[in-house]
Amino acid sequence: MTEHSPFAARLLLRRLPLIVVLVVALAGAFILRDVLSFEALAENRAALLALRDAHYLLAVAGFIVVYVVIVAFSLPGATVATLTGGFLFATFPGVLYNVIGATIGATLLFLIARWGLGERLVARMEASQGRAGRIKAAIDENQWSALFLIRLVPAVPFFVANLLPALVGVPLHRFVISTFLGILPGALVYTALGAGLGEVFARGARPDLGIIFEPPVLLPLVGLCALAALPVAVKVLRKGRVA
Repeated sequence: MTEHSPFAARLLLRRLPLIVVLVVALAGAFILRDVLSFEALAENRAALLALRDAHYLLAVAGFIVVYVVIVAFSLPGATVATLTGGFLFATFPGVLYNVIGATIGATLLFLIARWGLGERLVARMEASQGRAGRIKAAIDENQWSALFLIRLVPAVPFFVANLLPALVGVPLHRFVISTFLGILPGALVYTALGAGLGEVFARGARPDLGIIFEPPVLLPLVGLCALAALPVAVKVLRKGRVA
């Protein structure tokens, strides 16, 4: 055994959870896309409602656990899960269950990524005197704004918003707070949409998932994005005046 073997073994052990997540995510993309779907929800809605009515607390716990697994392993079906939360538990407390499940799942993925890759990458960036070091310093200076922006902008994939902060050294408490609050507006929209699925099922139709891009919904989100970006804009203006 060479002198590098213990280090290589520790490195593999640290990255093993992230490798498992990647493998499960890839497998889930092919295996579960028809299982965690709107059609599956429509077919099983009566059984889900019966379970909720008979064992409410068990249904809540089971729902949150499933949501955590979906997010932690970046499985398909997060949008359907959010709709299900509204369908089963109404807009409130359904939105609360959705956000709790999503935040816990995102935090697990964040910790796995940070443990497997983030700590070493952050150390290298902080030690760098070149462009990487300057990028790291700029990110650190505007962390709160950047975290809220990647959560509020609908175009940013959820798993990217979970992994990127882990790779640039964002503290855990900032990640959790910005995730919980940042996903709340979008979750509220889709949970409310899910709460009206009874009528949609009765018509044999599908929900309009593009509702988040409609002006009455999108414009407030744009306003929140502008508010999150305001501190960065103020800093840039101040630096420009000083220069």
